[in-house]
Amino acid sequence: MVHLHLSARLSIALVSLVGLASFLWPLLVTPGSGLDDAATAPLILAALLPLFVVVVLAEIARGGFDVKAIAMLGVLSAVGAVLRPLGAGTAGLETVFFLIILAGRVYGPGFGFVLGSTTLLGSALLTGGVGPWLPFQMMAAAWVGLGAGLLPRLRGRAEIGMLVAYGIVAALAYGLLMNFSFWPFAVGLETQLSYEAGAPVVENLQRFVLFTLVTSLGWDIGRAVTNSLAILLVGPAVLSALRRIARRAAFDRAPTPADSA
Repeated sequence: MVHLHLSARLSIALVSLVGLASFLWPLLVTPGSGLDDAATAPLILAALLPLFVVVVLAEIARGGFDVKAIAMLGVLSAVGAVLRPLGAGTAGLETVFFLIILAGRVYGPGFGFVLGSTTLLGSALLTGGVGPWLPFQMMAAAWVGLGAGLLPRLRGRAEIGMLVAYGIVAALAYGLLMNFSFWPFAVGLETQLSYEAGAPVVENLQRFVLFTLVTSLGWDIGRAVTNSLAILLVGPAVLSALRRIARRAAFDRAPTPADSA
């Protein structure tokens, strides 16, 4: 596991709080607050990418990521960036999240967080998919890797079963988060699916659930199936390979003050 210093953990927590607010702002605004304007959300998002950079630099500068960890991050990010176009856009199939989950499981929540964001960034640069949706995708994928690193310690079939279940939950949660990112602007006004600024939270949640059922549930299920099958079929071999690399690279050694001097 790649261990992190306290400053890096706090940076991840800060970025996560900003990211959560960026996703859930439709449920938090009130009429006349200034945040119910469609031009406000992109401004919030513009702050996310610099925060991602701060997180990565903090982890590297403080010694949480040594040269070997950075090399592994680069390799896995490149592999994930290549894997994603193989399935993205085809009936909801996603061929990248299982790798983020497995790597986060082996190398820890901090590594999984950074890997999720860099993988989606690399994929966007590779396929020309850079746009206002990218910070949302990076944040959601980062949480997928973070959560995998926080799962309980299990081994054998119990671990694979847990990772399969987590892969399903993470796939559905990713879809819900991405829906939140564009739902207020996706449909016109005065429909049963439309976001209504300032409406009670319960009412807007009902509209959001209906929007999700109508527009994306099938894609989210496809992503969940892809995740679970990939983890079930190749998960044991990938976990074994990643752990073997971790042992040889001595990732399990916690950083010392001398490392960051």
